[in-house]
This record gives sequence, C-alpha cells and structure tokens, in this order.
Amino acid sequence: MPLKHRLAMDLEKLALEFITPQLLSAGFCYLDHFMGEEVGDRVLDQVRRLHQDGELKDGQLAGRLRGVSKRHLRGDKIAWIAGTEDRCEAIGLVLSVIDQLVVLCSSRLGQCYVTQRSKAMVACYPGNGAGYVRHVDNPTGDGRCITCIYYLNKDWDAQVHGGILRIFPEGSACIADIEPLFDRLLFFWSDRRNPHEVQPSYSTRYALTVWYFNAQERAAAKKRFKNLSGKVCVYISVSSVMHIVTRHVH
Repeated sequence: MPLKHRLAMDLEKLALEFITPQLLSAGFCYLDHFMGEEVGDRVLDQVRRLHQDGELKDGQLAGRLRGVSKRHLRGDKIAWIAGTEDRCEAIGLVLSVIDQLVVLCSSRLGQCYVTQRSKAMVACYPGNGAGYVRHVDNPTGDGRCITCIYYLNKDWDAQVHGGILRIFPEGSACIADIEPLFDRLLFFWSDRRNPHEVQPSYSTRYALTVWYFNAQERAAAKKRFKNLSGKVCVYISVSSVMHIVTRHVH
C-alpha cells in the first residue's frame, strides 16, 4: 500500500507567514508536530532499519587535520538517501513536503533563489557521548543557503540525553538551543550567519538533514570545483525530485 498523508497545515500560509519572516528576522525557526506521529513513526522505522543494516558510515570532515582525533570533532554515522529507494517511501514523503515549503519561501527570501537540493543525510549519534564541534555548514560559498533538519527522537529529555543543537547567530549575544524532538523540523541559514554545534548525545539520536542551494552561488561553485578537481555536478530540478549527485569525469 502506498503511504498517504493529508497535511493538516496550510503550507503556503505556513511558509509565507511564519517560516519566511522568522528566517529573515532571526535566521532560524522550527515547527513541531510537522508530519504527525504515524508518518514520523514510519520514517523512524526506516532510519532504524538503515542503521541496523549497517548502511550508516562515519561522517567525514573536510581537509586533513593532523594530530586531531576525528571522533572528537564529529561522531555521527551517516548515509545519503534520495527517498526513492526501496523501503524509504516515508523518508521521500517528508522530503517532498519540505521541498514544497522551501519553494514557497524562496521567492520571498531576497537573493536566495532555490532550484536544487542535496540528498537527505540520515545521521545517527550512537549515544556514546559523541557530538559535532562548532562549525558552519557553508563557510566557502558552495551554494548551500538553507539547512533543514527533521528530528526523530521520541521521549527525548535533553537534561538526560544531551544532543542539543546549539546555534550561535551572527551578531547576537544570544544562543539558541534546539532539542532534537520527534517530528520537529528546523530551518536555518547555512552560511556564516549560523555557526552551530551538536552537543554530546547520551542516547541514540536520529535526524534527516537536507541542504537547499542558491542557484547563482551553486553555479559559480560548480564551475570553481570543476576547475579544481575535474568533477561536475548533475542536478535534478526542484520541481521533480530535487537532488544533487556528484560524479567523476573520465
């Protein structure tokens, strides 16, 4: 049976009256009870299966850091999922709804004209105190403009389990602590406006992350990366599946 879901929310109203104003004023926002428990449970089951089947591998760090343990910087295990794979239909459904929201927002976000996004990064912190040190998703102009994270952690108590995503908004003395609660969807700018960290997790912590690309910046980055590394990027448009795949040119 195909998975079906009827959204209780008005996506256009949500995008234009809540998400867009919050991104423009604060640089981040989140929604609770996003897909509902039934769909959230299906997504969680599919993510757990990927984990149990050994599909999640150690997350990578850019560059070489001599004398520094990678696990002290980033302790998650990840897999890249399009949402079209066998037994990943619930993941695909969530991605399609996020896509709709971002497309609705993008026309009101100034220079942030979105036409592509990444695959979903399924991530697990295994509960051994691993986290991810303070970093910026896009410090070098690679095209990523909006980060979206969908959390999958039932009965999460940050006082006991840790795992908070802490954002350090640029130009503000305040910080934002986001608990990774089940069925919560978080949006924030991917660039230097939002340094952030994942604090140590003491229980298994799951999330899906997708990045949406500014078309102009991504085109410039693609040209730059091609010149440097001999790679090209192949895109599927935002109106279809909206994912990016990198392959070597032979």
